[in-house]
Amino acid sequence: MSTKQQEKSLQTRQELMAAAVELFGARGYDATTVADITRRAGYAKGSFYRHWQSKDELFLDIARARLAAYRARRDARMDQARDLDQAVHIIWDFLETIIDDRDWSRLFLEFTLHVSRDETLCAKLNNGAYRLSNSLFAELVRGHVDTDFPPEKLGALNTALFEGLLVHRALGTGTLDTRDVREAALVLIRHYATPRPGAPAPGPDTNHGDPA
Repeated sequence: MSTKQQEKSLQTRQELMAAAVELFGARGYDATTVADITRRAGYAKGSFYRHWQSKDELFLDIARARLAAYRARRDARMDQARDLDQAVHIIWDFLETIIDDRDWSRLFLEFTLHVSRDETLCAKLNNGAYRLSNSLFAELVRGHVDTDFPPEKLGALNTALFEGLLVHRALGTGTLDTRDVREAALVLIRHYATPRPGAPAPGPDTNHGDPA
């Protein structure tokens, strides 16, 4: 493929993704079809299927691109974290960028439910490229965990609070705000990741890796 063809292919891809983001935000994921996307972008369906096999694959590409931009800012700060509290706050600063994007957070919830009946798609969505997976969270905080509690479980607890907040905001309950849940996450993570007063410190052979 010539350079000019590559540039045209990239432009087509970007325009289809932009049309999809606009329609997903306005109509929702399930209500938007491939035909809607190609019509909005001004292309034939064949152009879509030269880049993706399905609407699901398109969404995952959009999610990966969007999260990559958020994560670049987060990762630049993670190296400066001196303790667990700072690491958790940096992670939650990143998560708040998702929470504050109301259209995207609602869309992500809708897509999560959409894939929940498909094991293959669930496995893909659990990949760290598309969300704050348990293993990715573990890698971000592992150096600050001073107990033998699996950091992957810390990630799961944190994500449960984060995604629960997305549900509350989508329903408009107004009961919890981001600060409430951030502080709850920090308290919970401190409880499991730092030795409690009177508890023996972890020995030199403590396993800080993945649980057996």
